[in-house]
Amino acid sequence: MIRRTYLFVPGNRPDRFEKAWQSGAHAIILDLEDAVQGTQKDQARETVVSWLSPERPVYVRINGTGTPWFERDLEVVCLPGVLGIILPKAEFPEQVVQVAACLAGEARVLPLLETALGIWNARALAQAPRVERLAFGSVDFQLDTGITGEQEELLYARSRLVLASRIAGLLPPVDGVTMALDDMTRLRDDVARARRLGFGGKLCIHPGQVEIINRGFAPTEAEQAWARRVLEAAKATGAGALRLDGELIDRPVIERARSILAQADASGRTNEYLTNRST
Repeated sequence: MIRRTYLFVPGNRPDRFEKAWQSGAHAIILDLEDAVQGTQKDQARETVVSWLSPERPVYVRINGTGTPWFERDLEVVCLPGVLGIILPKAEFPEQVVQVAACLAGEARVLPLLETALGIWNARALAQAPRVERLAFGSVDFQLDTGITGEQEELLYARSRLVLASRIAGLLPPVDGVTMALDDMTRLRDDVARARRLGFGGKLCIHPGQVEIINRGFAPTEAEQAWARRVLEAAKATGAGALRLDGELIDRPVIERARSILAQADASGRTNEYLTNRST
């Protein structure tokens, strides 16, 4: 299954858990960190533990290493129903190793890189054990670095995540949240940019963002039609390079066409899974 949407839900709001599960998001993140005030951390952890079930697997964002709640949060990591752990403020592979040692079954770690040091150490974090993919904590990264823009100003950080993921053989990374909840044009633009840069998914903070993100990372009908034409032409000619619509089509382009159709097929299977999950 290709996960393109990772929807945060405050861990102290059990009234939202089921709604999130039915939202169409590919992954639900029950959040024990930023969404929960310090005085409510213990109660939120108990709430999440009571809701966890193998029948509705979710990710859990625990509190970071060095916080007063980290050790207790590690008790959640190995429980049935935990699909993976979102590790905030990930900066060193040793932090991932500590969490990975507590995981059970096939559960994985998604390091959330949201500081200058985390981005600098992206490759080492990507190569740590049990890492599924990297995620970009863009808002906190801006705070840490003093960067105020959200587009080309973050290009270096985003590209570093994409390259580190590729070198480590991971899935493409997950882009940060779009904070503008009511601006769907902004969200579409953010998704399109992330996809162009090589990201494969996006964190989100509201169910209303899910459909646009899911659609935005899937191949469009036009892209699929182009890919089919390329492969049909390549098969018909049997040549390693050919001309199609005035453009040169060679091996990298043909492989790109195959990748597009593979992604489309995977998207169909993901949609089928989500439909079955909601029934």
